[in-house]
Amino acid sequence: MIEATQQTFTRDVIEASHRTPVLVDFWAPWCGPCRTLGPMLERIETEFVGRLRVVKINTDENAEIAAQFNVRSIPYVVAFADGQPVDSFVGVVPDSQLRAFVARLLPDPSELERRKAARLLAAGDVAAAATALRAAVALSSDNESARLDLAALLLDHAQSLGGAPAIEEAERLLAAATKVTRDDPSFRALATRAESLRRAAELPPASTLHARIEADPADLQARLDLARLHIARREFEPALEQLLAIVEHDRGFGDDVGRKTMLSVFDLAAGQPQLVASFRRRLSSALNR
Repeated sequence: MIEATQQTFTRDVIEASHRTPVLVDFWAPWCGPCRTLGPMLERIETEFVGRLRVVKINTDENAEIAAQFNVRSIPYVVAFADGQPVDSFVGVVPDSQLRAFVARLLPDPSELERRKAARLLAAGDVAAAATALRAAVALSSDNESARLDLAALLLDHAQSLGGAPAIEEAERLLAAATKVTRDDPSFRALATRAESLRRAAELPPASTLHARIEADPADLQARLDLARLHIARREFEPALEQLLAIVEHDRGFGDDVGRKTMLSVFDLAAGQPQLVASFRRRLSSALNR
């Protein structure tokens, strides 16, 4: 248990809460109930060592922070997670209530591995991030977020993570997703990218496909294959051009594969809103002719 000040609050609470939940105990030396709650919090921190942090703030010495969090009565405990206050209570509570409060904050081991993976990926350690996400999935088969994170990581870094085996692993992860997850746009986007990456190794070179399309603009299979090559390379605009051409030539081709794949590419290209908006308008126009 440490004492934080105005100067150390960001480091000791905000930044620390990105790694593990932090309980901030607002107290003062003259406060009798504070002397009761303090040891209770200290025992909890010792019991959950490494999974929970307790930080004390003396309101007499740190009036600005106390005012910032509207502290009107002490002891006052505020829980922080991922840089934000997420829960609080006032006064001394029974041990059972305190434990229930803490239990709501603590992520399960699977989620801890997922958070660890995010930190490793931000630091550029792709292989270690993949290992952490595999641990997250192994610890909890219900952690769909970890499953999708791992699939996305494998697809984004397939070349450095083993090539075809990485893509196959991503496809197995996606195949194990629940029905609810399958209805999520992020899932559809990953599934489309996985299929495009797998097929890309089997497709003719882009130059060959361009030649086929130039010779016969109605060669919709060549257009679809070329779109998949572009999707595998995250070249979304040329992929959408080919897919839109398929819709304009024959919407029924491949069970409406042109339109369906465009919708998935819209999800993949969410970071390019102007591009997505433009092709949404063009697709709508093509469908309403």
